[in-house]
Amino acid sequence: MTIIYILLGLIGTFIFLVILIGFLLSGPKYKGPQTKHFDGKRFHNPSGRPANGFKEASKYMSSGTAMRGKWEKNYETTVRTKAVPGTNQEGEILVSFVNHSTFLIQIGGKNILTDPVWSEKCSPFQFAGPGRMRPPGINFEDLPSIDLVLLSHNHYDHMDKPTIKRLTKDHNPAFIVPLGVDGLLHRWGIKKTKTMALDWDKSVEIDAIKFTATSANHFSSRGLFDRDATLWCGFLMQHEDLKCYYVGDTGYGDNFKEIGKNYGPMDLSLIPIGAYKPEWFMGPIHVTPVEAIQIHKDVRSKKSIAMHFGTFPLASDDQGEPVAWLEKARVEAGLSVQEFLVPDEGESYAVSGSD
Repeated sequence: MTIIYILLGLIGTFIFLVILIGFLLSGPKYKGPQTKHFDGKRFHNPSGRPANGFKEASKYMSSGTAMRGKWEKNYETTVRTKAVPGTNQEGEILVSFVNHSTFLIQIGGKNILTDPVWSEKCSPFQFAGPGRMRPPGINFEDLPSIDLVLLSHNHYDHMDKPTIKRLTKDHNPAFIVPLGVDGLLHRWGIKKTKTMALDWDKSVEIDAIKFTATSANHFSSRGLFDRDATLWCGFLMQHEDLKCYYVGDTGYGDNFKEIGKNYGPMDLSLIPIGAYKPEWFMGPIHVTPVEAIQIHKDVRSKKSIAMHFGTFPLASDDQGEPVAWLEKARVEAGLSVQEFLVPDEGESYAVSGSD
């Protein structure tokens, strides 16, 4: 009986620690009036499909397919560059791919980062969690002065605390975020005057660049007790006649046709292609390469660049599988290589309104 009591005690202690850590990791919850996608406590997807919950996650983890993709570290890549990207010319967008969902976007004389992650792990702990398999295409030390940071939601592979703290210390940028995400930034010591929180289809203009938060199909959480308590989004950046659309993290839905109707055509779109397997589980929150091409068409994008692939193993697809499928789907859709690019780390792409 003594052994049983000891085991029960250990199990109870473990459960307590899991709940405690989950509580401590949970971020502040948004408080505001109800809308068609916020019921007063939780945000909801425009597709009507919520992210799968504990029951489905348990099925996924016990199915034998979880995280079975083939991945290997590739720190010998020759495509990365230590050179500081040049500045964009008048009338063009200059986009440099760091990797995963991190881009340096230079538009209207501003240097903008999307979902910056330079850490080795996208995790609350740097000793555990999905590890970096590809090096950043731009060394952090080689970044130009960063004016603005766009955060699409609060997941660890998009909102990386060490990187954000370092950016604040070295560059002191402003942050544009979806509703509620600013609360976590304030908890991390970032001044309220440096944050702007937007609802879907709301905009803010900074030095002749208009930033609009766009709808997405995803979810949010940092711990066990803040599920969907803050918003997720994409961002449209518009300077004069130039439009750059950062899709963010999303599953597919008819909302992209609405975005294309209301805001398109886009000169450039940055669209995720990875972490989609198994599709029955990931479908509400991540797009397949075929769906990525559909988003390209829905928003009437002149040129698109792939993202959210090859860096962090977040699902069951192989490291190279999203790119291979995208290339096949692109040919089947009748798109040229230049219409939907797969970027190299450190590569810069200039896009003008005349392209």
